[in-house]
Amino acid sequence: MKSLALLCLLALATPAYGASSEQHYLDLRDRYIAKFSKAKEGDETSRQHDAALNELTVVLRGLVGPVAIKGLPAEGKSNVDTLFKGDIGFGHLDGLAFATEGDKQQAVVTTTTLLKHWLAEHRRDPMPQEIDAAFKSDTFYYAAIQDAAFAKYAELPISKPASVSAAVAVLGMRGNGDLKGAPHEIDVVAIRGERVYFLAATEAVKTAEIPACEKIWKQMMAKKTPQDSMAKEDQAMAAYTKCFAKEAPSQSWFAAAVKTAQGQLELLPLR
Repeated sequence: MKSLALLCLLALATPAYGASSEQHYLDLRDRYIAKFSKAKEGDETSRQHDAALNELTVVLRGLVGPVAIKGLPAEGKSNVDTLFKGDIGFGHLDGLAFATEGDKQQAVVTTTTLLKHWLAEHRRDPMPQEIDAAFKSDTFYYAAIQDAAFAKYAELPISKPASVSAAVAVLGMRGNGDLKGAPHEIDVVAIRGERVYFLAATEAVKTAEIPACEKIWKQMMAKKTPQDSMAKEDQAMAAYTKCFAKEAPSQSWFAAAVKTAQGQLELLPLR
C-alpha cells in the first residue's frame, strides 16, 4: 500500500518538475552566480564552486538526457565553467559540454528554451535574438564556448536531414590575438526537436589565404584615417572576411571544407 502511495506521489510530482526544470536550472545557476560573485577567494570557496558546478551538471543531464556523439565522451559536464562574474569565460552557453583531449573537438548540447534565454542574456554583446541569425553570427561562436575570440570567414552549404529544423556550418578562426589568416575551424549547429547541438572542430580543414582579399586588407590598412589603429584593423578585418566569404566557393579547398562540415553534422544523433 505504501509503495502504491509513493508511486502516486511520484506520478504527480514528475510532470510538475518537468514543466519547470529549465527554470529550476536557471534559478539555481543565478543563485550560485550571486553567491560566488560576492565570495572571498580561498580553498573553501573553490571547493564550494566545484560542488556547485557538479550540481548544475546533474541538473543539465536530467534536462538534456543521454547524449551519444561519435568520438566524444559519453558523459558531459556543465559548459558553464565559472560562476564568478567578471571571470574570463563567464557566460558560456548553458548546456552539457563534451570534448576530446586538448579540446580539438568540442560539443555543447542544450535545449531550445535554454538557448533562447541565453541569447536574451547576451543581447548587448550584441547578439542576434533570432536563432537563425545568431547561428550565422561571429558573436554566437565567440560567446558559446572557450575563452577565445572567433572570426567567421564563410558559411558552408551543408545538407539538412529531414529530422532537423535548423542546420548551419561556418568556417572560421579562433584565437586570442590576430584572427587574420587561413581559417581552419569548422563549427556546426543543428536543432532536432527541443535539442540544440553545437560541434566545433579546431583543426578541421586546410585552407589558404585569397589574394584578392589580401589586396583589400592591405588597401584598408594603408588608408590614413583619424581612427585609432584598432578601429581601422576591425574595419579591415570586416572587409577581408566579407571578401573571403564571397570568394571561398571558387577555391580549390572549398569542396573539402563542405565535405568535412557535412561529416561533422553526421556525427550528431540527428536521426
